[in-house]
Amino acid sequence: MTRAVLSIGSNLGDRIAHLRAAVAALGDAVLVVSGVYETPPWGDAEQPTYLNAAVMVADPAAGPRDWLGRARAVEAAAGRTRDPERRYGPRTLDVDVIAVWDEAGQPVLSDDPALALPHPRAHLRAFVLRPWIDIEPHGRLPGYGWLTDLLTAEPLASDALELSPRPDLALESDA
Repeated sequence: MTRAVLSIGSNLGDRIAHLRAAVAALGDAVLVVSGVYETPPWGDAEQPTYLNAAVMVADPAAGPRDWLGRARAVEAAAGRTRDPERRYGPRTLDVDVIAVWDEAGQPVLSDDPALALPHPRAHLRAFVLRPWIDIEPHGRLPGYGWLTDLLTAEPLASDALELSPRPDLALESDA
């Protein structure tokens, strides 16, 4: 069984509906979903705020490229278009594969430009780390360390203060 952490975010259209659709599209692979956080844009401040969350998924038949394929399919279903001129621009849905573990629980490492693992900038993004801590409080980002240490160290400590929990926005129902 492979397990992965996915980061999901949206800042265009019905943001929470896009996140809910992503979780629904991942279906039975979803193990747990974090709370939702409202976050300032990263890399390009001239855009609306994001809603972000983390999702832990598992599938005995999925490898790292399968998770990437699922992420791209979920984005496409939300109408995501990629603007080659604006790398960190607004989007209906962004789904990033942050980290993957193999069936033995070992982290999968890759420097492939199409799917670098762990995600090469995850350790720099409070909007990835904080939701991940919700679902794995004692988690570690392979190659970087404990999530809590990464989030509380500079420069992320100040970024983390800009994240607003949104307990009024649930991604999964209790039904």
